[in-house]
Amino acid sequence: MNATIATTVFAVFMVAAVALGLLAVRGRGGQGGLAEWSVGGRSLGTVFIWVLMAGEGYTSFSYLGAAGWGYNYGAPVLYVVAYMSCGYAVGYVVGPMLWAYARDHQLVGITDMISHRYGRPWLGAVVAVLATVFLLPYIQLQITGMGVVVSTISYGTISLNWAYFLAFAITTGFVVVSGLRGSAWVSVLKDVLVIGTLAFLAIYVPLHYFDGYGPFLDRLVEQKSDWLTLPGHGGSDSGLGTAWFASTTVLNAFTVVIFPTTVAGYLGARSADTLRRNAMLLPAYNILLFVPMLLGMAALFVVPGLTGADSNLALFKLVVDSLPAWAVGVIGVAAALSSIVPMAVFMLVIGTMWGRSVLSHMPRLHSQERQKSASQVVVVIAGTLALIMTYAAPNTLVRLSLISYEGMAQLLPMLLLGLVWRRLSATGALSGLAVGVALVCALVFTDNDPVWGVNAGLVALAANLAVAVIVTFAGPKDQDVRPDGEVLAKEPLVEKPVHA
Repeated sequence: MNATIATTVFAVFMVAAVALGLLAVRGRGGQGGLAEWSVGGRSLGTVFIWVLMAGEGYTSFSYLGAAGWGYNYGAPVLYVVAYMSCGYAVGYVVGPMLWAYARDHQLVGITDMISHRYGRPWLGAVVAVLATVFLLPYIQLQITGMGVVVSTISYGTISLNWAYFLAFAITTGFVVVSGLRGSAWVSVLKDVLVIGTLAFLAIYVPLHYFDGYGPFLDRLVEQKSDWLTLPGHGGSDSGLGTAWFASTTVLNAFTVVIFPTTVAGYLGARSADTLRRNAMLLPAYNILLFVPMLLGMAALFVVPGLTGADSNLALFKLVVDSLPAWAVGVIGVAAALSSIVPMAVFMLVIGTMWGRSVLSHMPRLHSQERQKSASQVVVVIAGTLALIMTYAAPNTLVRLSLISYEGMAQLLPMLLLGLVWRRLSATGALSGLAVGVALVCALVFTDNDPVWGVNAGLVALAANLAVAVIVTFAGPKDQDVRPDGEVLAKEPLVEKPVHA
């Protein structure tokens, strides 16, 4: 009976989410081509940009991974709040800069910007392939996360394999049709449910299990004090000390602003001022992240002994064991939508990169409408590949996910430095990227992350930046004219005034 109720609630909300995504583009037909599909026609206002970018940051990790990290380690999980808050501050400056450059040259993603900046279309294609390798694990992780949620809230009635397929089918179904605009609309539903369910759990769990926050926190201090200081539970062996925390915060704060999915949100904005307002509002959303972290630590006393992947279910163990089935279903929907929204944007970004920077050079794919069609096909292929890998070789993509964020950080010099320092050459930027990616792979896959307590991605980025600068000064200058005849600007990029 519980399974039937919870599953019915879940199904009703999933139908509503897909319908909302399709409703977002009702009456638009094929208007706008690739730009309309991939960046919402550059017309999204403050509210939609806020919920969309909050949706990208608040994924299934927030319900599963954050609670699991809180359960296993404690204080180190706060790096998520730290880097996202710092990243929004960086985004206040970087977001409008990227938006202005893309608007002035009618670009729709980071690979597009790199191709245009260096006047080498093949360089954008190389970055598209590299970024796809780093983004596919995120799609697989969201499929896995939603699968775990659906299987758990159905009390085991829906198997993991079927739950994985549902995650893929629902997300692919509406993102292919509705694009970024549909994801923004669904984010509204997701945010209402996330804020409501986490606010409820923040009050309910301490009262239900501990008679309030006072007794809960007193017990935590007395019995689990290791969880409240760095390096957290596990001590120095975990490698999650102060140096790791600071270096990871700095690296991720800069990386998040050039992450392809974040840039998609930037480029969908109506104006630069929309992005500035958004950067000021988004940190408020981070308050919600404290809830699953605290609940993960609460689960230490309620469901002790969780190990491995089971620790990621710490929050849902509390929910399923104590709440009525309909409430379990609603909380499950919020967690599932926290997988669907970011997964949709990941898939859309991969499709856009390939449609614009790789496949656009093929015959008969020069128009925006045909690039959009090609991008939609790539979305289905990317989602299918992630789904197949989830079934057949899940550890392969999980292994790749170890370098995803640190690997994406290696694009920082090529993109950001390249836009503000026109002297940076394509050879220098590419040399730095190659060194950075190779070094981060070597360090991570040989279990040398962190290095002397410092995030390996930051060490690789320092080497990347040094090589890029040295090769630029030592090597030949880039040509002043692009292959299409456009003269390269020599002055640093400065955003032009915009009257929204």
